[in-house]
Amino acid sequence: MSATRPTTPRNDDVRVETDPELPLLGRLNRRGFRLLMAADVLVIVASIIVPVAIGVAFGLLRLTWPTSYYVVGYLLAVGVHFVSFYFGGLYEREQRLGSRPVLPRIVSMSIGAMLLVALVQQFTVVRTEIRVVPLSVLLFIPVLVSLGLAANRRISRTMRARREGPPRVLLAGVPDDVNLAREHIEDVGGTADIVGSTTKVTDLLGLQQQTGATDVLVVTSRLIDDAYPAPLSTPETLGVNVLRRISAQDTLLGLSGVREVAGLPFVVLGGSALPSSRARFKRTIELLELLVLSPLWVTAGVGIGLYVLATAGRPVLFWQRRVGMDGRPFNMVKFRTMRTDAELAVGPVLAAADDARVVPALEWLRRTRLDELPNLWNVVRGEMSIVGPRPERPELTEQFEGVIPGYDRRHEIPPGLTGLAQVHG
Repeated sequence: MSATRPTTPRNDDVRVETDPELPLLGRLNRRGFRLLMAADVLVIVASIIVPVAIGVAFGLLRLTWPTSYYVVGYLLAVGVHFVSFYFGGLYEREQRLGSRPVLPRIVSMSIGAMLLVALVQQFTVVRTEIRVVPLSVLLFIPVLVSLGLAANRRISRTMRARREGPPRVLLAGVPDDVNLAREHIEDVGGTADIVGSTTKVTDLLGLQQQTGATDVLVVTSRLIDDAYPAPLSTPETLGVNVLRRISAQDTLLGLSGVREVAGLPFVVLGGSALPSSRARFKRTIELLELLVLSPLWVTAGVGIGLYVLATAGRPVLFWQRRVGMDGRPFNMVKFRTMRTDAELAVGPVLAAADDARVVPALEWLRRTRLDELPNLWNVVRGEMSIVGPRPERPELTEQFEGVIPGYDRRHEIPPGLTGLAQVHG
């Protein structure tokens, strides 16, 4: 789908209304700034400190000096809760149409954070004999946090509705399906404003920019085939939600993400493979794994490097251009296992099972994949991840994109040291 504004005149297939300007706060939210984060931190702090203060005031609890333990302990408890909510996706951009109840998610994450705080505290009590957050207070924290965060989201939704008005919906589908969806939306009243409709999915992006639609409802599911394999990353970047109506047959597939909009079932079509919170969580876990296992993989790398030097000479490392996230090229490093003139005659080609270019003494490195151990340097630099689609060379990537529909969607996440196919055998 083109990102330019269409200049052709409208026809009978398209009906358009006005184009409102997005408010400042909405633009800030798109850049990841959420006032909700600050409000949630205040709730978490109050949920931890207020019960302790009440207990001390009524003589039910007694604080033990020094107070520095309590400051550190409360900061840790607040941090654990906030990190749990952040990585749990609680601050991802919220869908206004078909939004799901958020309280069950908050409760489960609050309980998990409370258990983690209790576990950390149990180890510190042994050394300091100070219980920063009494067990009786720990039991109240999930309740207070859950109610407070749910209230914050209720207030946030109300303020957003007053600020932005109802969602502005653009319908895409054949006339019968568009009319059915229009009737359902108008029957519930106030759910959304319909700002236009089209029978062509290829017109969606330009039409959205004309109408200022906040949500696109594809009410005829087969129309999505006309846009495939073009990703939906552009509408997502603009803050536009795209939902596809599903049929009775689709429900037999066991879809777990079905949402109800004006009595009709829809699923959200995401433009990115991973939400930003999950991508950052994945990155954090991978860096922690590398840090913990660094003595092992650094020692192994030095040993293998010396072996390659002794059996095949210099250079020990082999740098090769590969395609990474968002199609950006990077230099992937691995141990050299082929002759230095391996590509002089054949150029860039995939290696064969019994490739004659491989140095015999290093064949076992390729077979065990230990030649790819230096890829961990690319992981540290953020160019790769531990698990993800294997990166290919630019020349081969160009060939694959020409014959495999949707192949470029592999580049929506960092390439991996190993892939799902290898992990699952």
